[in-house]
Amino acid sequence: MARYTGPVCRLCRREGVKLYLKGQRCYSEKCAFDKRPFVPGQHGAARKKMTQYALQLRAKQTMKRIYGVLEKQFRNYFAEAVKTKGVTGERLVKIVESRLDNVVFRMGFAFSRKQARQLVNHGHVYVNGKKVNIPSYRLKEGDIVEIKEKSRSIPSVKEAAELFKDRMVPKWLEVDYDSFRGTFLRAPELDEIDLPADVQAIVELYSK
Repeated sequence: MARYTGPVCRLCRREGVKLYLKGQRCYSEKCAFDKRPFVPGQHGAARKKMTQYALQLRAKQTMKRIYGVLEKQFRNYFAEAVKTKGVTGERLVKIVESRLDNVVFRMGFAFSRKQARQLVNHGHVYVNGKKVNIPSYRLKEGDIVEIKEKSRSIPSVKEAAELFKDRMVPKWLEVDYDSFRGTFLRAPELDEIDLPADVQAIVELYSK
């Protein structure tokens, strides 16, 4: 599948919010967004008034970039959310938050979703005791996610677990950092996650 391979720090600056796409660098003083929190380009620092459509587009782009999905897949997620019972925006968030790569990141076994996606792709992640190498694999309530025993010594995995083990684990997850294992209790509610994107604006954009 095609993926964006350009400088990811520019994406944070373009959306005007820290997306934590660079891994460890995002947590250090070297973060490009912290140094230059304005849109890339010659006139990036100039303030421009945005139309309603522009605001909706930026919200969509921000959410796509946070979860690392392309337009076609994101549209499919939205179409599924529309067909499912409940509030469309909330259903959309539940869908992307249930992705395996996102859950590995949320559990604290990777510094970024991109890094978590690589772990999954390379067969370092097990779900309910079976290897799963599909980042978009959707977890169900009660699924157990763990890092393969031989992969727990990978420096980036150990460092991420060490960094995140002292933080408050999200309510919808249960994590044991000593055994590099966690349980996906349920998909989170919209108000339980700190999502820097207006989900309602995305719904309005796709509903036109």
